[in-house]
This record gives sequence, C-alpha cells and structure tokens, in this order.
Amino acid sequence: MPTTAMETPLSAEHLARGARLEEFSGCLLPKAFSDVAEEYRAAREHVGIFDTNWHAIVTLAGRDRVKYLHAITSNNIKALAEGNGMLALLLTPQGRILAELEVYALPEKLLLLSHASVRERTVSTLKKYILGSQVQLEDMTERMGSIGIEGPGTASAVEQFAGLALPGFAERSITAVTIEGVSCFLLKRSHWGGEGIEIIAPREHLEALWKTLSATILASGGLPIGMHALNILRLEAGIPWFPSDFNDSLIPHEAVLEDTHISFSKGCYTGQEIVERVRSRGHVNKTRVRLRFSTPEPPAPETKLLAGGAEVGFITSSAFSPRAGTSIGMGYLRREHNSQGKVVEFEGGTASVI
Repeated sequence: MPTTAMETPLSAEHLARGARLEEFSGCLLPKAFSDVAEEYRAAREHVGIFDTNWHAIVTLAGRDRVKYLHAITSNNIKALAEGNGMLALLLTPQGRILAELEVYALPEKLLLLSHASVRERTVSTLKKYILGSQVQLEDMTERMGSIGIEGPGTASAVEQFAGLALPGFAERSITAVTIEGVSCFLLKRSHWGGEGIEIIAPREHLEALWKTLSATILASGGLPIGMHALNILRLEAGIPWFPSDFNDSLIPHEAVLEDTHISFSKGCYTGQEIVERVRSRGHVNKTRVRLRFSTPEPPAPETKLLAGGAEVGFITSSAFSPRAGTSIGMGYLRREHNSQGKVVEFEGGTASVI
C-alpha cells in the first residue's frame, strides 16, 4: 500500500470550489463540494460530475499483449473485441484478489484501469509475468487522469460537449473523442447503475476539461458530487468497491464476483486452480452481502456482525440512503446467516440481508 496518498490533478480546482478533500483508497479526493443531500439529488434527478482519479492507468502494447494478459487474469481477454472492455481480476497463485482491472481494447494497445492504492504492486506483478513476451508496459498514472459523469442527463450532456449519440454505445465500450481540442478516450460505463461515462485525458488538460464539462452539467441542473454522495449511490445500486469491499484477504467466490469478473471456460491463468476447486466444491464459508441497518447512523467499516452473541461477519462499507430511509451497506456473513431476510446484530442495532 502507498505510504502517502496520491493527489488528484484536480486538487486546486476542487479547493477553489470549496470542496473538502479526504483520502479514499490511496488518493486525495473531494468528500463533498456542498450539501451531500443536494449532490445526491442532483445526480439522481439530473446529472453529476465527479473526480475518478483513484485509478492507476496502464497501457500494454506489442504483438503478445492480448495473449499475455489472457494468461494471467481471470477473464477471457482473447474474446475482447476492439472498442470494448471487460472486468478482470489479477489473482495470487492462492486465488486471492491482488487487483481489480478494467481492460479496454484499443487498435494497437490495451488500456488497463486499476487502483491507486495497489498501483505499485499491480504494475510490478504485471511486469513480472512479461518475461520474454513481446509486450511493452507503460504506467500512465502520472500522465493521464479521469472524470466521471452519470445521471439521467448524461446523454444530453455528451451530445453537447462531444457530439456523440450515447445510446448507440454498448456498456464498457471505448471510443476516441476530441473535447475542446483535447484528444480523450470516452468510456461508456456506469458507477451506480445508471447511464454514465468516464473521460480519460492527459493530466495537463484535465483542469480545463473539468471546467468545460462542469459548465455543461451545471447548465442542465446537475452538480459536481463528492465521494460521500458517490458512495451512497453505488451502495444503493449494490456495486462493490475495491479495496473496501473486496481485496487480497478474499477469493472471488467470497466477494461474489464470479458472474462479472471471471471466465470459467478460458483455461489456465494465475489462481485458476483455486477458483475452479472452489466452484466444484459448491460453496465458501462466507460471502459478501448487501445490508440494511436499523439505524440511520451508518455503522463503521469493520464493525462486527453477531448472531446469538457469536461473531458471524463484519461490515465493509456503509452510508445513509435517502432511498431506503435508513443506513445501508455491505459486509461479509457466514453462509448459515447470509440468505436474504436474515437478521444479525451489531453494537447499537441490527442488520438485515437484502
């Protein structure tokens, strides 16, 4: 893990707008720009723009890039068509989750998005496996940055600033665009289950892009939103975050990532033996679950979950949900307690599996 948090290239702009910066998984990002309830409502009803510079950004070039990445990650990279993307995991030989990857196929490269909190480990692991392959790896994290936009007004905003008809693009697709003279990549991808995009652009242009895109968002009734509102929105959608909700203490089946991050037909890769053994066994002793808490005040991550006074799990993330009218979150429960409707306890309240 990094000893110091990575600073977003948008820090000066955020501070000028009165944002409060806090560390989130290895990167200093805005907790909020204004009132969290207003940010949440603007994103739900209109559109939100948010800083996604928690990414570690890597490119792979060379004739063996697809074959190489296919051989060391959990998903079927060979099936990835140009202009599309998929999720994958980088695992240890023991099947534990070293990193989550978003992999996008460009004409001459693969673009990988991972997480700042495990940047050094991810890059060194990827380099280790190259060996004699014709693959050139570049860590672009300090040269590239990113901005997310999501909400009902996203398609209209994209039409205005990029001239694209967003409904024509598949989820997790990638296309080259020019915004205000800056060459960027536009990813069609959602952070909380709605219609969303992410812009990947050179860091030196990111502040100017943020100002341009923010003006379009504000004009349509939207707002910049911080990590607090983003956390609420993604928990309401049931989307887990690395490393808070899954990390190197867990295997994919415990984190319930089999349907989104793993191909069971691709053949061998690092950690595959454990993944297949667990699948054939049919169960794991604990799994990630969504939780609804009895208290409006969200219990802290790592709070123990109890049944009959015995510890049966723990909380990984939580927030007050306007939609639920109480706090919600995620955590892990032993399999005898993880079915929908089960109720367990924590100090100060109860948690129901939803």
